[in-house]
Amino acid sequence: MTTAGAHREAILAGSGGQGLVLSAILLAEAAMLEGRNVVQTQSYGIASRGGLSFAEVIIDEAEIVFQQVRRPDCVLALTEEAAAKFGAWAASGVPVFYDSTLARGRDGAGFHGCPFTQRASELGQVGSVNILALGTLAARTGIVGMSSLEQAVRRRFAGAAGRQNVDLLAAGAGLAVA
Repeated sequence: MTTAGAHREAILAGSGGQGLVLSAILLAEAAMLEGRNVVQTQSYGIASRGGLSFAEVIIDEAEIVFQQVRRPDCVLALTEEAAAKFGAWAASGVPVFYDSTLARGRDGAGFHGCPFTQRASELGQVGSVNILALGTLAARTGIVGMSSLEQAVRRRFAGAAGRQNVDLLAAGAGLAVA
């Protein structure tokens, strides 16, 4: 379910090297395939690998004037540090999807723990947790359509890598209904 026409904002956060910037780019490309305007920004901690890293995506039918997330519609947190930093949004009703394999349990209706790292490991794709989690985020929030996201992945990755990443999106979407 895509809410085309609506202004949508997302924060994807974790540790440098987890591929969250790539996930944000894929999310932005999927929105562009749907004919929407997009702004995608990123921020790295002191170290690009291992430090806190996050990316923001803003999607709208209209021109986007302010290019920073003011109030996200959803947050993806793949580490304990990211869940601690951005978890406060859950109190205001923003769904915060966190990796329950790596982050401690969170209380409150806004928190949605998913075993992203565990599931990716079971699939033999522990290095692609970001793609799996992106599938969950898109399926649960409808920020972009799954078909658009799959198309963006196929454009970015060729051959077996493309098929593998589309399968990971589907596995993530499966976690969304679990």
